[in-house]
Amino acid sequence: MDPIAIEDLALLEVLQRVDQCLPMDSGDTRIQQRLIDSGLVTLDTDPPQLTTAGIELCKSLQHRVAADAQAAKIIEKREATGSETGTRPESG
Repeated sequence: MDPIAIEDLALLEVLQRVDQCLPMDSGDTRIQQRLIDSGLVTLDTDPPQLTTAGIELCKSLQHRVAADAQAAKIIEKREATGSETGTRPESG
């Protein structure tokens, strides 16, 4: 499993900022406009809100980050166990 891309992490951060009604950084305005254009954020309300698609993408990215963290812990544990026993964990 490849780790989540840095672009996806940045996207998740902007989605969370919109969801929490936090002000955008100056660099976020282009990303926010792309989110509006792609139907992930709506300007019909003040402040802007996530659409249903935006909420689902945000959830999906959050699950991916959590899964990556869990996988990293498992790999770290296996490597630690392998070094204690003097064997290398099998790659799969």
